[in-house]
Amino acid sequence: MISIAKFTQNQWQEVAVIYKEGIDTKNATFRTEVPSWEEWNASHHQHSRFVAVEENKVVGWCAIAPVSKRFEYRGVAEVSVYVKQGVVGKGIGSLLMEAVIGSSENNGIWTLYSSLFPENIGSEKLHVKYDFRKIGYREKIAQLDGVWRDTVLYERRSKKQQLL
Repeated sequence: MISIAKFTQNQWQEVAVIYKEGIDTKNATFRTEVPSWEEWNASHHQHSRFVAVEENKVVGWCAIAPVSKRFEYRGVAEVSVYVKQGVVGKGIGSLLMEAVIGSSENNGIWTLYSSLFPENIGSEKLHVKYDFRKIGYREKIAQLDGVWRDTVLYERRSKKQQLL
């Protein structure tokens, strides 16, 4: 059985392994190295961080990061969902997405945002399943290993949050 738990620093080693698997696919992030816990922790919200656990092992994680330090954007966050290779297709991404959406809304987030590589079909399907809508396409936005890559932008507007 898979359970969802709050993600704490104690799970960082397991999370970092899954993050590295995503990096190695070349279709999950522009990052080429896993950041330190301190760097990662400082760049993400303290709330809305979860791990998926199966048989006492972390098999996925999710978190949100502010898109800007400006006050006006305080309710806008970028979402990350990573699932361990070998367990894809068990609904782990859905469990994590449900947890992060619910938590983000309970913590005043009104828009979740994602920038995906168009080749990452699984992530695109997961976002669409949870009412993210495609809002744009960035052509050759940055290089990964010397190759220009495109990204597709998705966002989900909370149905619970009122305009402030």
